Amino acid sequence: ATVMTRNRIGFLASALAAGALLLGNLAQAATELTVWHAYRGDEKSAFEKVVAMYNAQQKDVLVKTLAVPYDAYADKISASVPRGKGPDVFIFAQDRLGGWVEAGQTIEPIDFFLDDKVTAQLVPGMMKAMTYRDTVYGLPLNYKSIAMIYNTALVKSPPKTTGELVKLAKSMTDAKTGRFGLAYEYSNFFFHAALMNAYGGQVFGPGAAPTIDLPQNVAAVKTMLKWYKTDGILPADPSSTLIASLFNEGKAAIVFSGPWFLGEVQDKVKYAVAPLPTVDEAGGKPMRPWLTVEGVYVSAGSANKEKAYDFASFLVSKEAALVLALEGGQLPTNRSVYDDPRVKANPTIQGFRKQLETAIPMPNYAEMTLMWSPVTTAMNKIVKGSATPEQAFKEAQETVKTSISKLRKGR
Repeated sequence: ATVMTRNRIGFLASALAAGALLLGNLAQAATELTVWHAYRGDEKSAFEKVVAMYNAQQKDVLVKTLAVPYDAYADKISASVPRGKGPDVFIFAQDRLGGWVEAGQTIEPIDFFLDDKVTAQLVPGMMKAMTYRDTVYGLPLNYKSIAMIYNTALVKSPPKTTGELVKLAKSMTDAKTGRFGLAYEYSNFFFHAALMNAYGGQVFGPGAAPTIDLPQNVAAVKTMLKWYKTDGILPADPSSTLIASLFNEGKAAIVFSGPWFLGEVQDKVKYAVAPLPTVDEAGGKPMRPWLTVEGVYVSAGSANKEKAYDFASFLVSKEAALVLALEGGQLPTNRSVYDDPRVKANPTIQGFRKQLETAIPMPNYAEMTLMWSPVTTAMNKIVKGSATPEQAFKEAQETVKTSISKLRKGR
Protein backbone atom coordinates (compact mmCIF):
# COMPACT_ATOMS: atom_id res chain seq x y z
CA ALA A 1 0.00 0.00 0.00
CA THR A 2 2.86 2.29 0.89
CA VAL A 3 4.55 1.66 -2.44
CA MET A 4 1.29 2.32 -4.33
CA THR A 5 0.75 5.55 -2.40
CA ARG A 6 4.25 6.68 -3.14
CA ASN A 7 3.82 5.88 -6.82
CA ARG A 8 0.57 7.85 -6.93
CA ILE A 9 2.16 10.79 -5.16
CA GLY A 10 5.10 10.65 -7.55
CA PHE A 11 2.81 10.47 -10.58
CA LEU A 12 0.75 13.40 -9.29
CA ALA A 13 3.85 15.49 -8.69
CA SER A 14 5.14 14.73 -12.18
CA ALA A 15 1.78 15.61 -13.70
CA LEU A 16 1.63 18.88 -11.77
CA ALA A 17 5.19 19.74 -12.80
CA ALA A 18 4.43 18.96 -16.43
CA GLY A 19 1.27 21.05 -16.26
CA ALA A 20 3.14 23.96 -14.72
CA LEU A 21 5.80 23.71 -17.42
CA LEU A 22 3.14 23.66 -20.13
CA LEU A 23 1.39 26.68 -18.66
CA GLY A 24 4.74 28.45 -18.39
CA ASN A 25 5.54 27.74 -22.02
CA LEU A 26 2.09 28.94 -23.08
CA ALA A 27 2.56 32.11 -21.06
CA GLN A 28 5.94 32.68 -22.71
CA ALA A 29 4.71 31.93 -26.26
CA ALA A 30 5.00 34.93 -28.52
CA THR A 31 1.89 36.62 -29.89
CA GLU A 32 1.80 36.21 -33.65
CA LEU A 33 1.04 39.24 -35.81
CA THR A 34 0.61 39.21 -39.57
CA VAL A 35 1.53 42.19 -41.74
CA TRP A 36 0.44 42.52 -45.37
CA HIS A 37 2.40 44.53 -47.94
CA ALA A 38 2.85 44.71 -51.71
CA TYR A 39 6.63 45.12 -51.90
CA ARG A 40 8.81 43.17 -54.28
CA GLY A 41 12.48 43.06 -55.21
CA ASP A 42 14.84 45.09 -53.01
CA GLU A 43 11.91 46.77 -51.23
CA LYS A 44 10.59 43.37 -50.17
CA SER A 45 13.99 42.12 -49.00
CA ALA A 46 14.62 45.27 -46.97
CA PHE A 47 11.18 45.19 -45.38
CA GLU A 48 11.57 41.54 -44.41
CA LYS A 49 14.95 42.37 -42.86
CA VAL A 50 13.33 45.12 -40.75
CA VAL A 51 10.66 42.68 -39.57
CA ALA A 52 13.37 40.17 -38.63
CA MET A 53 15.14 42.91 -36.66
CA TYR A 54 11.96 43.60 -34.70
CA ASN A 55 11.41 39.91 -33.99
CA ALA A 56 14.99 39.53 -32.75
CA GLN A 57 14.77 42.50 -30.37
CA GLN A 58 11.94 41.17 -28.25
CA LYS A 59 10.26 37.85 -27.47
CA ASP A 60 6.65 38.88 -26.87
CA VAL A 61 5.66 39.26 -30.53
CA LEU A 62 6.44 37.29 -33.66
CA VAL A 63 5.60 39.22 -36.84
CA LYS A 64 5.02 37.31 -40.04
CA THR A 65 4.87 38.95 -43.47
CA LEU A 66 2.66 38.27 -46.47
CA ALA A 67 3.39 39.89 -49.84
CA VAL A 68 0.14 40.51 -51.74
CA PRO A 69 0.17 41.24 -55.51
CA TYR A 70 -0.50 44.96 -55.88
CA ASP A 71 -3.30 44.68 -58.43
CA ALA A 72 -5.43 42.64 -56.02
CA TYR A 73 -4.23 44.26 -52.81
CA ALA A 74 -6.82 47.00 -52.16
CA ASP A 75 -9.75 44.71 -52.96
CA LYS A 76 -8.29 42.01 -50.72
CA ILE A 77 -8.11 44.47 -47.81
CA SER A 78 -11.68 45.65 -48.42
CA ALA A 79 -13.02 42.10 -48.57
CA SER A 80 -11.00 40.44 -45.80
CA VAL A 81 -10.31 42.91 -43.00
CA PRO A 82 -13.93 43.87 -42.13
CA ARG A 83 -14.68 40.14 -41.70
CA GLY A 84 -11.80 39.70 -39.28
CA LYS A 85 -9.91 37.50 -41.74
CA GLY A 86 -7.18 39.91 -42.70
CA PRO A 87 -3.86 40.92 -41.15
CA ASP A 88 -3.14 42.70 -37.89
CA VAL A 89 -1.19 45.38 -39.74
CA PHE A 90 -1.16 46.42 -43.39
CA ILE A 91 0.69 48.96 -45.50
CA PHE A 92 -0.97 50.99 -48.25
CA ALA A 93 -0.98 54.47 -49.75
CA GLN A 94 -3.23 57.18 -48.32
CA ASP A 95 -5.59 57.48 -51.28
CA ARG A 96 -7.76 54.60 -49.95
CA LEU A 97 -7.83 55.84 -46.37
CA GLY A 98 -11.09 57.80 -46.52
CA GLY A 99 -12.93 55.01 -48.29
CA TRP A 100 -11.86 52.41 -45.75
CA VAL A 101 -12.77 54.67 -42.84
CA GLU A 102 -16.23 55.34 -44.25
CA ALA A 103 -16.76 51.63 -44.97
CA GLY A 104 -16.03 50.85 -41.30
CA GLN A 105 -14.43 47.87 -39.56
CA THR A 106 -11.22 48.24 -41.54
CA ILE A 107 -8.77 50.66 -39.93
CA GLU A 108 -8.33 51.31 -36.22
CA PRO A 109 -7.92 54.97 -35.12
CA ILE A 110 -4.55 55.35 -33.39
CA ASP A 111 -4.96 58.68 -31.58
CA PHE A 112 -5.10 56.75 -28.29
CA PHE A 113 -1.67 55.19 -28.90
CA LEU A 114 0.03 58.14 -30.58
CA ASP A 115 2.60 60.23 -28.71
CA ASP A 116 4.84 63.19 -29.53
CA LYS A 117 7.98 61.05 -29.43
CA VAL A 118 6.82 59.14 -32.51
CA THR A 119 5.51 62.08 -34.54
CA ALA A 120 8.56 64.25 -33.75
CA GLN A 121 10.71 61.81 -35.77
CA LEU A 122 8.81 62.41 -38.98
CA VAL A 123 9.27 64.68 -42.01
CA PRO A 124 6.89 67.64 -41.46
CA GLY A 125 3.50 67.32 -43.09
CA MET A 126 3.48 63.53 -43.41
CA MET A 127 0.92 62.98 -40.62
CA LYS A 128 -1.64 64.97 -42.60
CA ALA A 129 -1.85 62.15 -45.13
CA MET A 130 -2.77 59.75 -42.32
CA THR A 131 -5.50 62.01 -40.96
CA TYR A 132 -9.14 61.80 -42.03
CA ARG A 133 -11.87 63.96 -40.52
CA ASP A 134 -9.48 65.11 -37.77
CA THR A 135 -8.69 61.54 -36.66
CA VAL A 136 -5.33 59.80 -37.16
CA TYR A 137 -5.54 56.32 -38.65
CA GLY A 138 -1.96 55.36 -39.43
CA LEU A 139 1.74 56.11 -39.23
CA PRO A 140 3.40 57.37 -42.42
CA LEU A 141 6.15 54.95 -43.42
CA ASN A 142 7.50 55.96 -46.83
CA TYR A 143 6.63 58.58 -49.40
CA LYS A 144 6.83 58.18 -53.14
CA SER A 145 6.33 60.22 -56.26
CA ILE A 146 7.39 59.97 -59.84
CA ALA A 147 10.49 61.84 -61.00
CA MET A 148 12.71 61.87 -64.08
CA ILE A 149 14.81 58.73 -64.44
CA TYR A 150 17.30 58.92 -67.28
CA ASN A 151 19.90 56.69 -68.91
CA THR A 152 23.23 58.41 -68.23
CA ALA A 153 24.80 56.82 -71.32
CA LEU A 154 22.22 58.59 -73.49
CA VAL A 155 21.50 61.77 -71.54
CA LYS A 156 24.41 63.76 -70.17
CA SER A 157 22.39 66.65 -68.72
CA PRO A 158 18.71 66.14 -67.80
CA PRO A 159 16.30 68.67 -69.36
CA LYS A 160 15.01 71.30 -66.98
CA THR A 161 12.07 72.52 -69.08
CA THR A 162 9.54 70.80 -71.34
CA GLY A 163 10.98 72.75 -74.26
CA GLU A 164 14.38 71.18 -73.60
CA LEU A 165 12.70 67.81 -72.98
CA VAL A 166 10.86 67.74 -76.31
CA LYS A 167 13.93 68.89 -78.25
CA LEU A 168 16.13 66.23 -76.65
CA ALA A 169 13.49 63.51 -76.96
CA LYS A 170 12.93 64.24 -80.66
CA SER A 171 16.65 63.83 -81.34
CA MET A 172 16.55 60.40 -79.72
CA THR A 173 13.29 59.11 -81.18
CA ASP A 174 13.13 56.72 -84.12
CA ALA A 175 9.73 55.04 -84.25
CA LYS A 176 10.89 52.65 -87.02
CA THR A 177 13.46 51.06 -84.71
CA GLY A 178 11.28 51.41 -81.62
CA ARG A 179 13.38 54.10 -79.95
CA PHE A 180 11.80 56.92 -77.95
CA GLY A 181 13.19 59.94 -76.16
CA LEU A 182 10.54 59.71 -73.44
CA ALA A 183 8.43 56.89 -72.03
CA TYR A 184 5.88 56.93 -69.25
CA GLU A 185 2.34 55.73 -68.58
CA TYR A 186 0.76 58.90 -69.93
CA SER A 187 -2.73 57.36 -70.19
CA ASN A 188 -2.57 56.41 -66.49
CA PHE A 189 -4.04 59.33 -64.57
CA PHE A 190 -1.69 58.88 -61.61
CA PHE A 191 1.29 59.59 -63.89
CA HIS A 192 -0.54 62.29 -65.86
CA ALA A 193 -1.40 64.18 -62.65
CA ALA A 194 2.08 65.78 -62.57
CA LEU A 195 1.29 67.65 -65.78
CA MET A 196 -2.28 68.44 -64.67
CA ASN A 197 -1.02 69.95 -61.40
CA ALA A 198 1.46 72.17 -63.29
CA TYR A 199 -1.54 73.79 -64.99
CA GLY A 200 -3.30 74.26 -61.65
CA GLY A 201 -5.75 71.47 -62.39
CA GLN A 202 -7.29 69.11 -59.87
CA VAL A 203 -9.86 66.34 -59.59
CA PHE A 204 -11.54 67.56 -56.38
CA GLY A 205 -12.29 70.98 -55.01
CA PRO A 206 -13.26 71.84 -51.42
CA GLY A 207 -15.58 69.33 -49.79
CA ALA A 208 -14.64 66.61 -52.30
CA ALA A 209 -16.57 68.33 -55.09
CA PRO A 210 -15.44 66.75 -58.40
CA THR A 211 -13.68 69.13 -60.81
CA ILE A 212 -12.59 66.73 -63.54
CA ASP A 213 -13.73 68.91 -66.46
CA LEU A 214 -11.79 72.03 -65.45
CA PRO A 215 -10.26 73.99 -68.36
CA GLN A 216 -6.83 73.50 -66.75
CA ASN A 217 -7.28 69.73 -66.88
CA VAL A 218 -8.23 69.91 -70.54
CA ALA A 219 -5.19 72.10 -71.33
CA ALA A 220 -2.85 69.66 -69.58
CA VAL A 221 -4.10 66.62 -71.47
CA LYS A 222 -3.78 68.52 -74.77
CA THR A 223 -0.09 69.09 -74.02
CA MET A 224 0.31 65.37 -73.41
CA LEU A 225 -1.44 64.63 -76.72
CA LYS A 226 0.98 66.99 -78.50
CA TRP A 227 3.93 65.05 -77.11
CA TYR A 228 2.36 61.78 -78.23
CA LYS A 229 0.75 62.58 -81.59
CA THR A 230 2.48 65.70 -82.92
CA ASP A 231 6.00 65.44 -81.52
CA GLY A 232 5.91 61.62 -81.64
CA ILE A 233 8.27 61.20 -78.70
CA LEU A 234 6.12 58.71 -76.76
CA PRO A 235 5.43 55.02 -77.49
CA ALA A 236 1.89 53.79 -78.14
CA ASP A 237 0.13 51.70 -75.45
CA PRO A 238 2.60 52.56 -72.69
CA SER A 239 2.32 49.68 -70.22
CA SER A 240 4.73 49.41 -67.28
CA THR A 241 6.16 46.24 -68.84
CA LEU A 242 6.86 47.98 -72.16
CA ILE A 243 8.48 50.97 -70.47
CA ALA A 244 10.79 48.76 -68.39
CA SER A 245 11.73 46.79 -71.50
CA LEU A 246 12.49 49.94 -73.51
CA PHE A 247 14.62 51.41 -70.73
CA ASN A 248 16.57 48.18 -70.21
CA GLU A 249 17.23 47.86 -73.95
CA GLY A 250 18.46 51.45 -74.22
CA LYS A 251 15.43 52.34 -76.35
CA ALA A 252 14.01 54.90 -73.93
CA ALA A 253 16.30 57.71 -72.87
CA ILE A 254 14.04 59.18 -70.18
CA VAL A 255 11.30 57.65 -68.06
CA PHE A 256 8.87 59.33 -65.68
CA SER A 257 8.38 56.88 -62.82
CA GLY A 258 8.94 56.26 -59.12
CA PRO A 259 11.31 54.30 -56.87
CA TRP A 260 9.34 51.11 -57.55
CA PHE A 261 10.51 51.24 -61.19
CA LEU A 262 14.17 50.90 -60.23
CA GLY A 263 13.64 47.30 -59.17
CA GLU A 264 12.90 46.54 -62.83
CA VAL A 265 16.10 48.16 -64.14
CA GLN A 266 18.87 45.75 -65.10
CA ASP A 267 22.36 46.17 -63.60
CA LYS A 268 23.86 46.95 -67.01
CA VAL A 269 21.81 50.16 -67.28
CA LYS A 270 23.31 53.16 -65.52
CA TYR A 271 20.77 55.77 -64.54
CA ALA A 272 20.26 58.91 -62.51
CA VAL A 273 17.24 60.66 -60.99
CA ALA A 274 16.30 64.33 -61.38
CA PRO A 275 13.18 66.42 -60.73
CA LEU A 276 10.53 66.59 -63.44
CA PRO A 277 10.87 69.60 -65.76
CA THR A 278 9.04 72.89 -65.59
CA VAL A 279 6.26 73.26 -68.16
CA ASP A 280 6.78 76.01 -70.74
CA GLU A 281 3.17 75.59 -71.90
CA ALA A 282 1.97 76.32 -68.35
CA GLY A 283 3.96 79.50 -67.86
CA GLY A 284 7.07 77.77 -66.54
CA LYS A 285 5.32 76.13 -63.58
CA PRO A 286 6.94 72.89 -62.37
CA MET A 287 5.42 69.49 -63.00
CA ARG A 288 3.95 68.53 -59.61
CA PRO A 289 3.51 64.79 -59.22
CA TRP A 290 1.11 63.30 -56.75
CA LEU A 291 2.80 62.31 -53.53
CA THR A 292 1.72 58.97 -52.15
CA VAL A 293 2.41 58.35 -48.50
CA GLU A 294 2.43 54.72 -47.48
CA GLY A 295 0.72 54.31 -44.17
CA VAL A 296 1.12 51.54 -41.60
CA TYR A 297 -2.41 50.74 -40.44
CA VAL A 298 -3.66 48.65 -37.54
CA SER A 299 -6.59 46.49 -38.62
CA ALA A 300 -9.86 47.17 -36.83
CA GLY A 301 -10.31 43.42 -36.37
CA SER A 302 -6.91 42.70 -34.83
CA ALA A 303 -7.07 41.02 -31.42
CA ASN A 304 -3.71 42.57 -30.51
CA LYS A 305 -4.01 46.25 -31.40
CA GLU A 306 -1.54 47.54 -28.81
CA LYS A 307 1.17 45.14 -29.95
CA ALA A 308 0.33 45.88 -33.57
CA TYR A 309 0.85 49.60 -32.91
CA ASP A 310 4.16 48.90 -31.18
CA PHE A 311 5.35 47.13 -34.31
CA ALA A 312 4.08 49.99 -36.49
CA SER A 313 5.99 52.52 -34.40
CA PHE A 314 9.18 50.46 -34.83
CA LEU A 315 8.78 50.63 -38.59
CA VAL A 316 9.05 54.44 -38.53
CA SER A 317 12.12 54.44 -36.27
CA LYS A 318 15.51 55.56 -37.57
CA GLU A 319 16.89 52.05 -37.14
CA ALA A 320 14.28 50.59 -39.47
CA ALA A 321 14.27 53.57 -41.83
CA LEU A 322 17.99 53.26 -42.58
CA VAL A 323 17.50 49.71 -43.81
CA LEU A 324 14.48 50.71 -45.91
CA ALA A 325 16.48 53.57 -47.45
CA LEU A 326 19.90 52.02 -47.98
CA GLU A 327 18.85 48.48 -48.88
CA GLY A 328 15.33 48.99 -50.21
CA GLY A 329 15.75 52.30 -52.00
CA GLN A 330 12.77 53.68 -50.09
CA LEU A 331 12.15 57.27 -49.00
CA PRO A 332 11.35 56.89 -45.30
CA THR A 333 9.39 59.49 -43.38
CA ASN A 334 11.92 59.46 -40.54
CA ARG A 335 13.66 62.79 -41.08
CA SER A 336 16.90 62.02 -39.22
CA VAL A 337 17.70 59.38 -41.85
CA TYR A 338 18.54 62.14 -44.31
CA ASP A 339 21.37 63.33 -42.05
CA ASP A 340 23.12 59.98 -42.37
CA PRO A 341 26.25 60.30 -44.57
CA ARG A 342 25.37 57.14 -46.50
CA VAL A 343 21.94 58.51 -47.39
CA LYS A 344 23.39 61.91 -48.28
CA ALA A 345 25.81 60.17 -50.63
CA ASN A 346 23.06 58.22 -52.40
CA PRO A 347 22.19 60.17 -55.58
CA THR A 348 19.02 58.18 -56.25
CA ILE A 349 17.51 58.91 -52.85
CA GLN A 350 18.55 62.54 -53.10
CA GLY A 351 16.98 62.82 -56.56
CA PHE A 352 13.59 61.62 -55.33
CA ARG A 353 13.99 63.66 -52.14
CA LYS A 354 14.40 66.80 -54.23
CA GLN A 355 11.19 66.00 -56.13
CA LEU A 356 9.36 66.18 -52.79
CA GLU A 357 9.70 69.98 -52.96
CA THR A 358 7.07 70.22 -55.71
CA ALA A 359 5.00 67.07 -55.09
CA ILE A 360 1.34 67.36 -54.01
CA PRO A 361 -0.21 64.86 -51.57
CA MET A 362 -2.79 62.73 -53.34
CA PRO A 363 -6.31 63.32 -51.92
CA ASN A 364 -7.46 60.77 -49.34
CA TYR A 365 -11.19 61.51 -49.63
CA ALA A 366 -13.53 58.52 -49.55
CA GLU A 367 -14.75 59.80 -52.92
CA MET A 368 -11.30 59.22 -54.41
CA THR A 369 -12.09 55.57 -55.08
CA LEU A 370 -14.99 56.66 -57.30
CA MET A 371 -12.73 58.81 -59.47
CA TRP A 372 -10.25 56.26 -60.80
CA SER A 373 -12.42 54.18 -63.14
CA PRO A 374 -14.24 57.07 -64.94
CA VAL A 375 -11.05 59.08 -65.36
CA THR A 376 -9.11 56.03 -66.60
CA THR A 377 -11.86 55.46 -69.17
CA ALA A 378 -11.66 59.13 -70.17
CA MET A 379 -7.88 59.01 -70.60
CA ASN A 380 -8.10 55.91 -72.78
CA LYS A 381 -10.75 57.52 -75.00
CA ILE A 382 -8.66 60.66 -75.36
CA VAL A 383 -5.47 58.80 -76.25
CA LYS A 384 -7.24 56.54 -78.74
CA GLY A 385 -9.03 59.49 -80.32
CA SER A 386 -12.55 58.23 -79.69
CA ALA A 387 -13.44 61.40 -77.75
CA THR A 388 -12.07 64.91 -77.40
CA PRO A 389 -10.59 65.89 -74.03
CA GLU A 390 -13.58 68.15 -73.40
CA GLN A 391 -16.08 65.36 -74.16
CA ALA A 392 -14.27 62.65 -72.22
CA PHE A 393 -13.72 64.75 -69.09
CA LYS A 394 -17.29 66.06 -69.11
CA GLU A 395 -18.58 62.49 -69.22
CA ALA A 396 -16.23 61.46 -66.40
CA GLN A 397 -17.34 64.48 -64.35
CA GLU A 398 -21.01 63.50 -64.61
CA THR A 399 -20.27 59.86 -63.78
CA VAL A 400 -18.31 60.79 -60.66
CA LYS A 401 -20.94 63.31 -59.53
CA THR A 402 -23.66 60.64 -59.82
CA SER A 403 -21.57 58.07 -57.96
CA ILE A 404 -20.80 60.52 -55.17
CA SER A 405 -24.47 61.44 -54.82
CA LYS A 406 -25.38 57.76 -54.41
CA LEU A 407 -22.54 57.22 -51.94
CA ARG A 408 -23.60 60.12 -49.72
CA LYS A 409 -27.27 59.08 -49.76
CA GLY A 410 -26.22 55.63 -48.60
CA ARG A 411 -24.30 56.89 -45.58
